[in-house]
Amino acid sequence: MLKQIRYFQSVVRLGSFTAAAEEHFISQSAISQQIKTLEEELGVTLLERKKRSFTLTSAGEFFYKKSLVLVADYDNMVRELQRVSGNNGELLKVGLLKGYSGKEFNSAVSEFTVQYPDVTVEVTHGNHDALYALLRNGELDIVLNDQRRAFSDEYVNIVLDIREYYAEISANSPLAQLDEAEISDLKNTPLILLSSPDQQETERSFYANDLGFTSEIYFTEYIDDALMQVIQGKGFMPIEGSGDAVQTTTKAVRLLRNGKPIIRRYCAFMKADNPKKHTNEFIGILKNQF
Repeated sequence: MLKQIRYFQSVVRLGSFTAAAEEHFISQSAISQQIKTLEEELGVTLLERKKRSFTLTSAGEFFYKKSLVLVADYDNMVRELQRVSGNNGELLKVGLLKGYSGKEFNSAVSEFTVQYPDVTVEVTHGNHDALYALLRNGELDIVLNDQRRAFSDEYVNIVLDIREYYAEISANSPLAQLDEAEISDLKNTPLILLSSPDQQETERSFYANDLGFTSEIYFTEYIDDALMQVIQGKGFMPIEGSGDAVQTTTKAVRLLRNGKPIIRRYCAFMKADNPKKHTNEFIGILKNQF
């Protein structure tokens, strides 16, 4: 019945049998049958079905609200039970590239938690090489990282997205009048990068030697500090995406190298021989988010 209740909640929350079925990886007819069985068990009609839609009955609306509390209490009880018994359930260790600002990762964790409430997702933030080392040493199960090396058969390598680099610059800078700029045009404007002290030289080498930036490089560990430096016109920060600046006090300028956009590939990586359950499920959800 608990599974049927979760199906019912998804149908109501998403407003669609089809969307709920996709969320739970079952057929639409199966989820419809499960809810019908739930109604028979309860002895009430929860949904008034129409051709391609439905409405909640008064009983359905009451049950939906009460069931949200019921399921939340159940999930909390299971977690507490595992803690008391010394069994904290399965742990999925995931690495996230420091400075990544997209919403896809958090959405994937949220969706994964709904489908697998007994699995705890532990997130570690780090720079490219730090995450690669942790994955290689078996300290992480999955990483969302950028691609800086040729793909290896030792890993499952899934390209999630390809994004262009933009320079986030103070809105008060004359450079903010540009829609795009060659990286050579920014040689006299410091480059502000997010990095822990032990990864600074690696990041410096990548941006200077691989991407071709010739600007002086400043490092900080905190995004708020980086943004404050940008706002005050002390440098620019590389961002990826559609060119939307983080806030109205800055402007995103598309970066070019020899007339072509600079791209960054975001990938999901895991060891090819990783035996842990749920790694493929998490990567599948993450891929769908992108």
